[in-house]
Amino acid sequence: MTVARRTLLAAPVAAIATRAEAFSPPANASDEITGLGATDLAAAIRRRDLSSRDVMAAHLAQIDRLNPCFNAIVSRVPADQLMRAAAASDEDAAAGRFRGPLHGFPHAVKDTAPTRGIRSTQGSPLLRDNIPAADSLVVSRMRDAGAIFIGKSNVPEFALGSHSFNPIFGVTRNAWNPAVSAGGSTGGGAVALALHMTPLADGSDFGGSLRNPAGWNNVFGFRPSFGRVPSVPSSDVFGQTFATSGPMARHVRDVALLLSVQAGPDPRAPLSLPDDPARFAGALDREWKGGRIGWLGDLNGGLAMEPGVLATCTKALSAFRDVGMAVEEAKLSLSAAEMWRTAVTLRHWSVGADLMGFYSDPAKRAQMKPEAIWEIEGYLRLTGRQVAEASEGRSRIYQAFRELFERYDFVVLPSAQVFPFAVEERWPKEVAGRPMDSYHRWMEVTLPATMAGLPTLAVPAGFGGARKLPIGLQIIGPNHADLAVLQMGHAYEQASPWIGKAVPDALRH
Repeated sequence: MTVARRTLLAAPVAAIATRAEAFSPPANASDEITGLGATDLAAAIRRRDLSSRDVMAAHLAQIDRLNPCFNAIVSRVPADQLMRAAAASDEDAAAGRFRGPLHGFPHAVKDTAPTRGIRSTQGSPLLRDNIPAADSLVVSRMRDAGAIFIGKSNVPEFALGSHSFNPIFGVTRNAWNPAVSAGGSTGGGAVALALHMTPLADGSDFGGSLRNPAGWNNVFGFRPSFGRVPSVPSSDVFGQTFATSGPMARHVRDVALLLSVQAGPDPRAPLSLPDDPARFAGALDREWKGGRIGWLGDLNGGLAMEPGVLATCTKALSAFRDVGMAVEEAKLSLSAAEMWRTAVTLRHWSVGADLMGFYSDPAKRAQMKPEAIWEIEGYLRLTGRQVAEASEGRSRIYQAFRELFERYDFVVLPSAQVFPFAVEERWPKEVAGRPMDSYHRWMEVTLPATMAGLPTLAVPAGFGGARKLPIGLQIIGPNHADLAVLQMGHAYEQASPWIGKAVPDALRH
């Protein structure tokens, strides 16, 4: 570990706790604005009950108050520039010109997404001064829908790992306890949401990057079906079908609202889905009586789980029963070990190809974190036969889920195998007595849904473990059943009123 990285991970917990306790209470009006869900906020702006300037000022005040401790938002845009942009949004509103559902929303783009005019680093010193000349597709869609970009949300270096720290900006701290990890790679976005610094968050997901940080911060994160949110630009429009962009919010209907902006076909992405994304912005209410949930637990003992994770998640299953669903224990026809081998090979292939250009330069390689080098060197060792066999293995994973969906409407897994761990720790080396042989083995629970390409919503499951920290559930639906998964998540949320009532201590001071 470099000296720089030791420094960013070594802040004393006692000092952080003292800072959290020292927060002064926010103004009531400001707190009411930042506490609004995105759908309600959009309606208030459209009715002109709230001005974009009021909304921007309230969120900037919240960021100034909380971000110094939690470090969720980086590369901030100057406040005076943002207030001018908000004033322009108000002028448009007065003239009846609303750009879209995010009109006047302050928004921090995940730092992996190219954003025109704002430093976009991927948490890597190799991109420390990178200021893109153009937006990625998902960013341009949010901009066109009226969002005002206030900066970026913090990520792990190259978005590798589910712990958001990097040598440029340091570590992001969990909204519920600043001594522990926020998760990742959308860690900054999840914390900004949970602490009401932003009304929405965007993210991307390969190995749980929209799911684990959502579960660890008591918010909702959605990994869409492949092609639902096209990846543009991309140098491999046919082969890279692992990572996908998606939304995160404090309410499922707000997740669906942002998805309605992000989704939709694009001619540059030949595998993008043609469905009209406007359907996600409609009502999510649906009758579920007589439906069936398959609970996959720890994949028949194949996954190591920290004590308390399964107990907390199992208790949360009662919400499905409350809306009329039957919940049964279910089993995939494939072992966890076989799915892990497939996922590791295909992740080496995908990540290694993406980062090979940096690795090829020895000077740049020296600035890359060990986990990135591990992925690239795994890629360099791969043979064509291994990739072909892994591709066949991926097909078997899809078919195993398809078989389950002949019996169940949805299947459910925990969102992580551990509760949030100390920020000083790079990643868990052991879980429940089992050694973890890679930086993401403790997140193995998220990879089956990734490999199968299935829509998956992370929902809060409750607080457990010795420190009563948050954990989540993954609701996994059939291929392309994104709307149904969101409808199920909405019903779960309505049956779980504790989710909205739970408030991080930092918001109480």
